[in-house]
Amino acid sequence: MSAIGATLLQSLDQTIANVALPYMQGSFSASFDEITWVLTSYITAAAILTAPVGWLAGRFGRKRLFVGCIIGFTFASMLCGAAQSLAQIVGFRLLQGMFSAALVPLSQATLLDIYPQERRGFAMAIWGMGVMIGPIMGPTLGGFLTEHYDWRWVFYINVPFGLLAAGGLLLFLPGGHDRSDLRFDWLGFTVLSTGIGALQLMLDRGQDQDWFSSRETIVEAVLGGLGLYLFAVHLFSARHKLLRPALFRDVNFSSGLVLMFAVGTLLVSSLALMTPWLQVMSHYPVQAAGMIMAPRGLGTLVSMLVCGRLTARVDPRYLAGAGLILMGWSFEIMTGWTPDVSQRTLVLTIVLQGFGLGLAFMPLQVLAFATLAPALRTEGASLLSLLRNIGAAIGVSVTSTVLARNTQALHEVIGSRLTPFNRALAAVRAFDPHTHHGVAMLDRVINQQAAIIAYMDDYVLLICTTVPAVLLLLVMRKPRPAEAEPAE
Repeated sequence: MSAIGATLLQSLDQTIANVALPYMQGSFSASFDEITWVLTSYITAAAILTAPVGWLAGRFGRKRLFVGCIIGFTFASMLCGAAQSLAQIVGFRLLQGMFSAALVPLSQATLLDIYPQERRGFAMAIWGMGVMIGPIMGPTLGGFLTEHYDWRWVFYINVPFGLLAAGGLLLFLPGGHDRSDLRFDWLGFTVLSTGIGALQLMLDRGQDQDWFSSRETIVEAVLGGLGLYLFAVHLFSARHKLLRPALFRDVNFSSGLVLMFAVGTLLVSSLALMTPWLQVMSHYPVQAAGMIMAPRGLGTLVSMLVCGRLTARVDPRYLAGAGLILMGWSFEIMTGWTPDVSQRTLVLTIVLQGFGLGLAFMPLQVLAFATLAPALRTEGASLLSLLRNIGAAIGVSVTSTVLARNTQALHEVIGSRLTPFNRALAAVRAFDPHTHHGVAMLDRVINQQAAIIAYMDDYVLLICTTVPAVLLLLVMRKPRPAEAEPAE
């Protein structure tokens, strides 16, 4: 439970501060662009330091690293809550993100080690709840704490739970071994961190900077691509490597990386699309929109509990495939949504999507590590977490950009066909293009229709992401409980 608590802390802090940003903006007299660095600094630091978690665990010992990161995360949370300026809150969030990078991969590797093969489905189901429920609970909990107390409690809430998790791990987690002879791959880490950091900045700021019409975005794209290319070359040519190439020779794990990237894309981008749809298109109040979204988490919880009991009896590939198909089905239903879609249809579709998400996520964890050597698990868990986060960042950026561009383009296409000579408009007095009121009403309707079609296009894009992911399951091997695991 202590390991799962650490996972929940990390995943919760990815989204809990979102709703508090306007209050922080007022406290620090910051602009909107400046205050978003509170989110960006955390995400970027966590992404950069996820890759070397395997080396750090081997060098200093898993228990020492795990407990140290939780204590550091808790202390950084206290500093965030006590921050008195924009520079302080951004710096402390950067520190918090650095310590948070190891929490998810270390908790996953710990559970994989302490549970036997036949019980790993159950272990990954419980662990997955922390990963999946954290981002869903974050905005709700953050809104409650900010409204009834103060935005600083968004960070102070981590302190008691962090101390409990650190105490539990100190008492119950085996000590493990450290290796002082391990050498750190500084060149590999430098080029990888440059690539990931530049890519993350490009995705976070690209839409605001109008993408590649901005010099900043072009520089970030070049640095990101160059850093990742140099890391790939270095990985297969250097003597001392940050990540062992044996990870990528395991077919199950390599396929799992691609699948987890796709699931990360679907997980966050679908949530990012659904929230503005409910508030802007269907005109639900913020609180009502949150209540409608809540069943998504309930569907995920139920499916993970079901998976935990079925994984030892049913081929995980079938469960993962069924989950991806259910997600694709939910996106297909959403392509037919209009602003007056019934609340019953909304809730049922959201529950179906959440159920499919949980049904796909947990078996993928079991499949990815089914044939991987135990000595590679910590590195594998960190890499899997990194790909999920990159997938989430790319998914949100691509879907939001496509939505904005398509809405603008479709507005022009639809508007070009509505002229003062259109007889259909003459029949509706409210849409009379010869009056200011009629022009305003027409523009409002055109915007709505263009947005509806643009949302449809985005959901089709998510379906196109789901289908290849299902096909990739065909190359993965089913876990065999009878297979003896090699010693570390």
